[in-house]
Amino acid sequence: MKKKYDVKGMGCAACSARIEKNVGAMKGIQQIDVNLLANSMVVLYDEKVVTSQEIIQEVKDSGYEAKEAEEESHRSSGASEAGREQAGEMKRRFLVSLIFMVPLFIISMGHMLGLHIPHTVNIVIQLVLVIPIIAVNYKYYATGLGMLLRKSPNMDSLIAVGSAAAVALLYFESAGMILTLVTLGKWLEAKAKGKTGAAIERLIDLAPKEATVIRGNVEVKVSPEDIRIGDIVAVRPGEGIPVDGVIVSGETTIDESALTGESLPVDKKVGQQVSSATINRSGYFTFEAVKVGKNTTLAQIIKLVEEASSSKSPIAKLADKVAGIFVPVVMIIAGIAIAVWIIVGTDVRQALTIGISVLVISCPCALGLATPVAIMVGTGRGAENGILVKSAEALEQAHKIQEVVLDKTGTITEGKPKVSDIIAVREDFTLALAAALEKHSEHPLGQAVVKEAIERELEIYETDKFTAVSGRGIQAETDGRMYLAGNREFLRENHIDVRFEESMRLAKEGKTVIYFAEKVSDGGALIGIIALRDMPKPTSRKAIEEIEAMGIDVTMLTGDNQVTAEAIKNELGITNLVAQVMPEDKEKVIGRMQENGKLVAMVGDGINDAPAIIKADVGIAIGAATDIAIDSADVILVKNDLRDVAKMIALSRATIKNIKENLFWAFFYNVLGIPLAAGVLYPFTGWLLNPMFAAAAMSLSSVCVVGNALRLRKIKLEKGEIHE
Repeated sequence: MKKKYDVKGMGCAACSARIEKNVGAMKGIQQIDVNLLANSMVVLYDEKVVTSQEIIQEVKDSGYEAKEAEEESHRSSGASEAGREQAGEMKRRFLVSLIFMVPLFIISMGHMLGLHIPHTVNIVIQLVLVIPIIAVNYKYYATGLGMLLRKSPNMDSLIAVGSAAAVALLYFESAGMILTLVTLGKWLEAKAKGKTGAAIERLIDLAPKEATVIRGNVEVKVSPEDIRIGDIVAVRPGEGIPVDGVIVSGETTIDESALTGESLPVDKKVGQQVSSATINRSGYFTFEAVKVGKNTTLAQIIKLVEEASSSKSPIAKLADKVAGIFVPVVMIIAGIAIAVWIIVGTDVRQALTIGISVLVISCPCALGLATPVAIMVGTGRGAENGILVKSAEALEQAHKIQEVVLDKTGTITEGKPKVSDIIAVREDFTLALAAALEKHSEHPLGQAVVKEAIERELEIYETDKFTAVSGRGIQAETDGRMYLAGNREFLRENHIDVRFEESMRLAKEGKTVIYFAEKVSDGGALIGIIALRDMPKPTSRKAIEEIEAMGIDVTMLTGDNQVTAEAIKNELGITNLVAQVMPEDKEKVIGRMQENGKLVAMVGDGINDAPAIIKADVGIAIGAATDIAIDSADVILVKNDLRDVAKMIALSRATIKNIKENLFWAFFYNVLGIPLAAGVLYPFTGWLLNPMFAAAAMSLSSVCVVGNALRLRKIKLEKGEIHE
């Protein structure tokens, strides 16, 4: 079972790392991802071994609060909501701290300002002023000291110990300034966090707050949550579409840019599907609700993006491991610094001041936020462009792709073949017979044959004894005679001669040939040939050029014969081709590429190509606007546009680059700041870092990391390139 929990009390990556370690060690826990950004935890567990209550209790034993997450209404992003709540609290704490900090600072600097206050009175006044600052920020002490007693210190522990030590040394202004500046940093950080889910919230805001349902021939205004499957919903120009459905009356133009990123509106008529969170631009129409509540396209997209944001990439797990041991290491360094300065002859107060600076300048938060903020912003930006990444691991893997394998039908081509040639003595008879054989087939080629016969208003014969041979063809009986339809190999297996020269000519034109023959006991006779042409999508050639321009090899994988496939390959400028591959063998082709050391992405329709998509390092389903919850794919491209493959890779590269920048600056900041605070430059410059400046520097580090991640909101993914 997979369940989401709300977690309270986490202050930094050391907290999330502790929860993951403790809960992950429980029997029956298969996977756990703790999201520091959204204050949430997603656990995959065996309910026969461990219960939800036991998981919650383990979190409580670790020093935090947890409860099962309520069913989401998707009215706000989890991270944004958590960020806003924290920002409100931190703003209040900062303003209260500031009110007392200003006079405290003035009093402490009184001698420099010409104020003559007796020393004892001065100390008492400072103590009176610092107490409210400590009181309003008591959570640092409650959490930090509590975690210290559990032998699992976090960032709050550093703040609590550092400020408490300052108070003990009568450095009241330092203690007050540390708490005030840290809270200021937390406020700014929380405000930035609140913006990380902005992409999803913009999407959510497009969902109408009210809908019109026709009941008893009367239009009734209801909440979208009250719409049920089968309800008839009316939509006027300019209104949003509340749920997914099928148009039953009227024609219109729909703006689907919120879901697909496609700027051009799409014409819709009776029988076509409409999706939630899209906008009706022209025309009044009604539709029957098909998917409502959590099953709508919008709800599924939000769920996928939130799950991706909650998951951990390998690079994030590494950062969390470092953060998990970071605080204890910093406390040890602070202790060593104090001891060294005492040994070299510095008075105890000065040595302790140095130790305080080491504690408060250290920032595990920056390490913990480096990855999740970038993942959340990156996946949200992708969703705005119709690119749905289902996990952080997939987003990380995508930037390393070396080979993109493209299915032909429905991916490179339109997937809607049309009859182009009929070569037979009796053309209508051959087409009618072909339609009779193919009407039971679900293959797109067979359906195209049936469609052509219907359009010509031909009588389609009745058949029985229908048999399909995978990857070869079909056979059925009509009017007492057995007929075959299939490829050249299928007919040859049944000892029937075919017109090879004619089929070669058609194949060289990029057409797929179906042979039709009558089968008798000693072989049979060819009746005719029907050729079909599946046109490449208008954007396919450009998409392939963009992928190759990124230094990635492209291979077309198809079941078509070599000659037909070569024609498509040459027309589109594809470098590599693997043809005449049975559907069940496509995954073997992917496996051979992986054995050769390549990281492979497979792009297909997510249904027939499912085994190959699962086998690939990154599985990509394309054109899945009406079924975005395809289990086999790691990435879903809502639009039926191959150019989004390059955009997805560009998004991955931009996000990973941003993560690496965040991690670099987080590590660089701590590697540089901690030695400075410890006084390594003092022998050369005579300079020591004041704890107040250390607190200011620590506060800004997390803000900088979140701010850098927010730059991803502005990137434009064009031609597989990144533009800010």
